[in-house]
Amino acid sequence: MADTSACKKFILAIDPAAPPPGLEGAVAAIGNFDGVHLGHVAVIERAKALARDLERPCVVLTFEPHPTDFFKGPHTIFRLTPRDAKARILGRLGLDGMIVMTFDKNLAGLAAEDFIEILLRRLGIRAIVAGYDFHFGANRSGTPAFLKEAGRRHGFAVEIVERVPAHEPGEAASSSAIRTALEAGDAALAARLLGRPYAIIGKVIEGQKLGRTLGFPTVNLLPDPSCRLRHGVYAVRVIAGPKIYSGVASYGRRPTFDNGQALLEAFLFDFSGDLYGHEIEVQFIDWIRPEVKFESAAALVEQMKQDEAHAKAILRPLSPD
Repeated sequence: MADTSACKKFILAIDPAAPPPGLEGAVAAIGNFDGVHLGHVAVIERAKALARDLERPCVVLTFEPHPTDFFKGPHTIFRLTPRDAKARILGRLGLDGMIVMTFDKNLAGLAAEDFIEILLRRLGIRAIVAGYDFHFGANRSGTPAFLKEAGRRHGFAVEIVERVPAHEPGEAASSSAIRTALEAGDAALAARLLGRPYAIIGKVIEGQKLGRTLGFPTVNLLPDPSCRLRHGVYAVRVIAGPKIYSGVASYGRRPTFDNGQALLEAFLFDFSGDLYGHEIEVQFIDWIRPEVKFESAAALVEQMKQDEAHAKAILRPLSPD
C-alpha cells in the first residue's frame, strides 16, 4: 500500500462556444489519443515544451465518440481510454486541460479549412502540435502538410511529431498494437507500449458478494462496454483515493456460478472497508491464467489461493516498502 500524489487543477471542456476560462490562447496537442501511449506522449510533451516557450496553457483537443464508432456504430472499437480515463491520465501528465469536440455528422463533413477556423476563431488556439498521421476534415483532406501550410497563412505555430521508434523489434507503440496485446491478455506488453500499466477506471458497484462468501471479498467494476480485455486472472494494483493497493483481479463472466455479464472483480491485499460508490483505478500488471469453470466452489477457492500467491510474487518487486 502506498500514497498517491495529487494533480493540479485540470479543466475538462466539452464543446465550448468560446475559449474556456483558463485555457485562452492555448497550445493544443490534437488527436484521438486513445490509450495515451508513448507515441501520444511524445506529441503531448512537445506541446508542453512549446507552451512553456510561448508562456501559454497547454491542452489536448480530442473527439468523442471515437470516429470509428461514429462511422461503424457504438463500441466497434475497443476503447483503451474512454473520455474520463483519458482526462485522468492527461491531468497526471501536467496538462492544463482537455477540450472535447463532439464527433458528429457536422464535424465529419466539415471542410479542413473550416475546421481550422473553429480552432482559431472559436477556441482561440495559438499553436498546434500533431502526430505524423493526424488527419482531419471531410474525407481526411486535412493532412499534416495542409496543417503546416494553414499555420503559415494564418500566423499560428504548427509542429508535427514523427513516429516514435520501437525500443524492441515489433514493439512500436500504437493503439491497435495495444488492443491486440490486451485481447491476448498480454498486460506486460501493453504496459511497455503504453509506458504505464493499462487501467480500467470506474465507480465500485455492488455485486452478488460471492467473493465474500468464498473468503475473497472483492471490489467490482463494470468496464466500458467496448472492453475486449481477455477474460482471466491478473496481478493488479488498485488506486483508491490517496492509496495504492496490490491485488489480484478476475475479469470475465464467472462461469463457475452464472456466466453473466462481464465484470471486473479485484481482491485487494491488506485492505478492509467499503469502497461502494468510490472511483478506483485498477492497473493490470501481468497475466496469471485464463478464466475457467470449476467443478465446485471449493475447487475455485483453492485456485484463488494459488492466484493470490502468484500475484504477490509478481507484485513484490513493485512494492514501495
